[in-house]
Amino acid sequence: MSKNKKENKMGANIIRIKPKKKGFKVSSLIIFIAISLILSFAINVIFNSSPNGQEVALSEIVLYISEGEYEEVLLRDDMVVISQQSKIEGEDIILRKFALVPQGTDFYGMLADSDVDIKLLQNDYYKPKLGITIGDILSFVFLASGFVLVYILIKNMQQSGGKIMDFGQSKARLLFGKKTGVTFEDVAGIDEVKDELTEVVDFLKSPKKYLNIGARIPKGVLLAGAPGTGKTLLAKAVAGEAGVPFFHTSGSEFEEMLVGAGASRVRDLFTKARKAAPCIIFIDEIDAVAKKRGTVLHSGAGEQTLNQVLVEMDGLEGRENVIILAATNRPDVLDPAILRPGRFDRTVIVHMPDYQGRKEIIEVHAKNKKFAEGIELDLIAKKTIGYSGADLENLLNEAAIMAAKEDRKKIEQEDLLEAYLKVKLGRKKKGEIGEEDLKVTAYHEAGHAIVAKFTKYATPVEQVSIIPRGMSGGVTVYLPEDDKKHIYKDELIASLRSAVGGRAAEELFIGRISTGASADIEQATSVAKEMITQYGMSDRLGMVKYGDVEETKHLGYMYGGGRDFSEKYAEMIDSEVKMFIEDAYRDAKKVLSEKKEYVEKLVKMLFEKEVVSKEEFDSLFLE
Repeated sequence: MSKNKKENKMGANIIRIKPKKKGFKVSSLIIFIAISLILSFAINVIFNSSPNGQEVALSEIVLYISEGEYEEVLLRDDMVVISQQSKIEGEDIILRKFALVPQGTDFYGMLADSDVDIKLLQNDYYKPKLGITIGDILSFVFLASGFVLVYILIKNMQQSGGKIMDFGQSKARLLFGKKTGVTFEDVAGIDEVKDELTEVVDFLKSPKKYLNIGARIPKGVLLAGAPGTGKTLLAKAVAGEAGVPFFHTSGSEFEEMLVGAGASRVRDLFTKARKAAPCIIFIDEIDAVAKKRGTVLHSGAGEQTLNQVLVEMDGLEGRENVIILAATNRPDVLDPAILRPGRFDRTVIVHMPDYQGRKEIIEVHAKNKKFAEGIELDLIAKKTIGYSGADLENLLNEAAIMAAKEDRKKIEQEDLLEAYLKVKLGRKKKGEIGEEDLKVTAYHEAGHAIVAKFTKYATPVEQVSIIPRGMSGGVTVYLPEDDKKHIYKDELIASLRSAVGGRAAEELFIGRISTGASADIEQATSVAKEMITQYGMSDRLGMVKYGDVEETKHLGYMYGGGRDFSEKYAEMIDSEVKMFIEDAYRDAKKVLSEKKEYVEKLVKMLFEKEVVSKEEFDSLFLE
């Protein structure tokens, strides 16, 4: 091997010097390389035949080597052969399997990605095909000429020492089958999504079953859902279940300052995938390169990258067994062309988990943690409505950190409850609080809680606290009784009343209003605006959606001020938002005026305990 390297170097030097004397031309070198390549290929075909045995995919050979399932390995320049011991009818038989290594494939790089000791394989198992043949000599000449050509191109194109040869290469990370370390057993709470993706796994394992009946598996599957719902985890689980190579990249990795770099990386990625087929390409955050074309959402370079993705997906044939998975939390901004049948022709919605799903997710993440006896994980599953899988994992991790910080060997229920509040509201603030501030906070939070208690359809109160958390001086925690898919108008109006209850209590019981209601005002304004513009809950404006310019510019109409509606309707929307909030504020003040005794009782309890639980809060109304 070292001798060949020395010869390559000497040959390259000689070829580089000669053109200076004889008027060397690049076109002549290209013709010489082409002839050498044709002759080398012809001679190698004559002198090198495939070994006896079963031909399999190159990715399957890599998997056998990485897991040590072989008796002997023989590595050649264009082929890899393994021997395996097997029993047939009680007799030990050596089976041979081989795979061709496509020209240009970095086989040793593939082995390195699978944690194989490359030095051992190169030194102990590498054998030339037939020693030095005429084909090898011509191959050497071709290789040396190629080095010279590359050197000339670099000298002509390279500027300021910058790198020009790698900007068009894909940055996708390659994992092999089981190396993803994730299967469907590691994904919980979204069984209906797993059922849909099982078809993809089955096709990758048994493609002939589908092709023989005339079925076409989707080329692309789009996973759409909120952040943290497990889209990336699902993609890794599909690769882990199917045991095929897994190319992991993201939409942002296709972007580059150089025009055309994104499209070049797309071509490179699909070329690698075809060589490693059957395999999976996973593009995370695909909305970075697949936004709607012809709008302000997309740049010119981005459109070129998107067009290349569409071309490559159209170029995939069913027999190539390359499936593209992609994830996004913004399916509304994707270009319609990428979602049509034949490209991403299946969209799988990954919803937030329900109670049963949250329970299963917590059980998965709790496997490697130590809990005290009598721990109630179900209680956390009931409290965490609207939490994603990532939120739940973070909650359990925070509980473990709290227990370890206090030198305890097991997580207790109090750790879980405190972690729940920390993730939901923020960390407790330390420091002395002035008496006046404490009084304002107590009446403010009591106003929220009492209005919610005596407002029909309001979300029940779970906890009231005057301990500062996050950005707030105190908190009132609401907990829905169950998971809901639909929210009614009267429930939204009740939430408006609860939100402004704190400011109403300040005005009624303290006689002055503070800045403590800023977050409440923001929340109430947002809810009222969505009721009017998104849900059609205004009698004056009717069942019409009023959006913004980013959502509707591609439809070809818009008005001034960045809206898709006229100034007249903008004024009506502002007027309706104000009316909704003023009505809620008036109703909240009325409730608090009629239930003054309960406000005072709750304030007194808050001064004594600082934190009032649901049971303690409900006990106020039993007397």
